[in-house]
Amino acid sequence: MTTTTLAFRLGTPDWERRYPVLIGENTVIGAVFRWHRDWLTLTSEGERNLGRPEKGRRGVRQAAAQAAAAQVAAEYAAGRITALTLSDVTAAVPVLDGDVPLLHPRMPQTPRNIETAQQVMAALTLHRWKPYTGFPGSDNPWWQECELCGWQGPRYWSHQRGRNGELPSTYRHPASAEFEAPAGCVGDAKVRELIAAYSR
Repeated sequence: MTTTTLAFRLGTPDWERRYPVLIGENTVIGAVFRWHRDWLTLTSEGERNLGRPEKGRRGVRQAAAQAAAAQVAAEYAAGRITALTLSDVTAAVPVLDGDVPLLHPRMPQTPRNIETAQQVMAALTLHRWKPYTGFPGSDNPWWQECELCGWQGPRYWSHQRGRNGELPSTYRHPASAEFEAPAGCVGDAKVRELIAAYSR
């Protein structure tokens, strides 16, 4: 078996946007995902950072994901990794269990990251969001709960924060049948009533 004959495909991504790498019927050989600007692989040998995509694939998420998946397929074809179960490469939905750490485990504990995370956590509290994990950076999915209606799901801080000094949109999230939460949350007027920042 060689990398030229080993056909692979990307499966449906989980909430962290991890794409399982599949061969054959549904054999899982790993997963690929983006973390900030880098692409990482997750295989039986653990996580590996491939760095940024080569020129021509930057900014093209699917092309970069395919390139990362090709490396997983090459490792499998060479016998350096083994098959996994889908649950091995799928991020579980976080469950609150005690205090939430300030930073996601992949985020370096630098003074700048700590300061940014503290500011973001304060903003989440102000706007009635409950994070379930540490701050993963602005461009990575972050599981949160809306304290106004109980909605849960991944949010991106880069999408949540207000633009140019403006307050965040009062349309807080999409609908969720699972959490019986309507699209947009409790409506513009109620959001403004319940969050003091909108009445200042």
